[in-house]
Amino acid sequence: MDHLILIDGHHLMYRAFYAIPETLKTAAGEQTNAVYGVASMLLSILKAEEPDRLLFCFDAGEETFRHQENATYKEGRAETPDSFYLQIPRILQLIDAFGIQHVSDLQFEADDFLCTYARAAQSAGMRVTIITGDRDALQLATEKICIAIPHKAYQQPEYLGPAEILAKYGVRPDQIASYKGLTGDASDNLSGVKGIGPKTAAMLLQQYQTLEGVYAHLDAIRPSVREKLARDREQAFFCERMATLVCDIALPKSLEELRLHDLPLEPALTLFSEFEFLTLGKRLESFAKTPYGLQHFHWDSSAPIRSDETKVKQQLSLF
Repeated sequence: MDHLILIDGHHLMYRAFYAIPETLKTAAGEQTNAVYGVASMLLSILKAEEPDRLLFCFDAGEETFRHQENATYKEGRAETPDSFYLQIPRILQLIDAFGIQHVSDLQFEADDFLCTYARAAQSAGMRVTIITGDRDALQLATEKICIAIPHKAYQQPEYLGPAEILAKYGVRPDQIASYKGLTGDASDNLSGVKGIGPKTAAMLLQQYQTLEGVYAHLDAIRPSVREKLARDREQAFFCERMATLVCDIALPKSLEELRLHDLPLEPALTLFSEFEFLTLGKRLESFAKTPYGLQHFHWDSSAPIRSDETKVKQQLSLF
């Protein structure tokens, strides 16, 4: 059974940017902490998951259909420094150098692509691992689709399938959007039903199954909870809609295009040299000699690493 890895690109970039010291720069002064972190995690992901196919999914802008429906969607997040955005083109250059596909669209979020590709791959008989920190993706979990949340780079990912989600949140994957409708999502500036926390939301959904089911049985719910539900009914259904992922986007890249085969090693090694990532270059060379690497990379032992890597602070031991 083919194994498809879907990566939430912005999640990986943010993790890298805030985990690696901003002092990591080339000799010429170019800041590369996010690039380094993404490259390191990509190598860890390839080693841990050994995928047959891989795709990075990115957000392209801030005018998706969700922003159009809700002008305050995702407002309140801390402003990201310009030094993060300056590294995005370099990260895309890195992904291209590996010969790995990536997608984005102004109308949709990365999560919508994760959903669309995960469902398409499952229908095609593949096993899917979605690497993200966004809990909206939990609604996608099935026996063939697993959600992996990175911890300590990618050394200790948390794998969540239907059983793990039920144990952790008290709801099934298909109830996650309704759960978000009740509890809201502070990261997306969605309030849900004020005063309804995770335990109460889980209890309500265990009993009534869906958000519609909860509101169809308001009279049976204790007065203190019923009052909150009645007050924020409109917001609850709105938050549920915002959390529900789109799963039927026309695939900009076919599933076959995501296959990892005959990946060019030379461009990645050359780019690592340009970034002065000597250690990562050696890791890549070693990985390319493993059984998985020999099967998927086009090995050229003459590819040189030409410069020394910038010294990195102790935080890089995580990678």
